Amino acid sequence: MALIPWRSQESFWDPFRELESIQDEVNKLFNTSLTRKQSKGIGSLAEAWSPAVDIYDSKDNLLVKADIPGLNKDEIDISIEDDVLVLRGEKKEEQEKKDKGFVRKERFYGSFYRAISLPTKVEAGKVKANYKNGVLEIVLPKAEEVKPKQIKVDVQ
Repeated sequence: MALIPWRSQESFWDPFRELESIQDEVNKLFNTSLTRKQSKGIGSLAEAWSPAVDIYDSKDNLLVKADIPGLNKDEIDISIEDDVLVLRGEKKEEQEKKDKGFVRKERFYGSFYRAISLPTKVEAGKVKANYKNGVLEIVLPKAEEVKPKQIKVDVQ
């Protein structure tokens, strides 16, 4: 009878442990932002930012709401390019106070660019925008050819 030397559990190859390791690496990749530059310091994202948006779809319009606090309406540029709504602007950093030191700084500054693919064609000439209390609301009327039409069927 042959004797097999004893090995600890860690020395055996475990394919499931390898899969867990790969999954952890993929999770790390998706948890970090691929579109934002990392600034120097403790991993803050102060160099690049883009506003959060909500898009609502109704029968006649698309409504886009974007959170862009701290800007004047003149500092926001809105355009429609090939069925893509583009928001641009720049949030200027406030001048630091000489007598106060920062303990924590989380607010974003700098230029932003946000391109939003529109799900339907819109009438660019009739778009209206309103900016109040840091929230930008854009009403995009749908083009006539994409609006649902009611067709009456006669029953005989």
